[in-house]
Amino acid sequence: MRQMRHWLSPSLILLVVCLIPLMLAAKGDAEAGKAIYAKRCAACHAKEGEGKPAIAKMLKVELRHLGSKEVQARSDDEIRKLLTEGKGKKKPVKGLSNEDMVNVIAYVRTLAEK
Repeated sequence: MRQMRHWLSPSLILLVVCLIPLMLAAKGDAEAGKAIYAKRCAACHAKEGEGKPAIAKMLKVELRHLGSKEVQARSDDEIRKLLTEGKGKKKPVKGLSNEDMVNVIAYVRTLAEK
């Protein structure tokens, strides 16, 4: 039992040290996400996430402001699903890596209306 404690403590420390960067990376880089958003999302959702009325009218959909309470209430997984699969007439965003998606979601979170 005593031998088990000797290796358990360093193993636990190593696990925590390895997990912290992964947890921080999961939050994404909002600045990198802003650049991706500008290239891949702003054409429909506009520069600040307000949505372009002409696009909404053409598709006959409502484009909510990405900072609205309704959008911000969605989980990161729900937003990821919308990005990868689209919804109804709203098309998915093709060619984003996992890191790109995490960064775009981090940027969308910065648009929350106060």
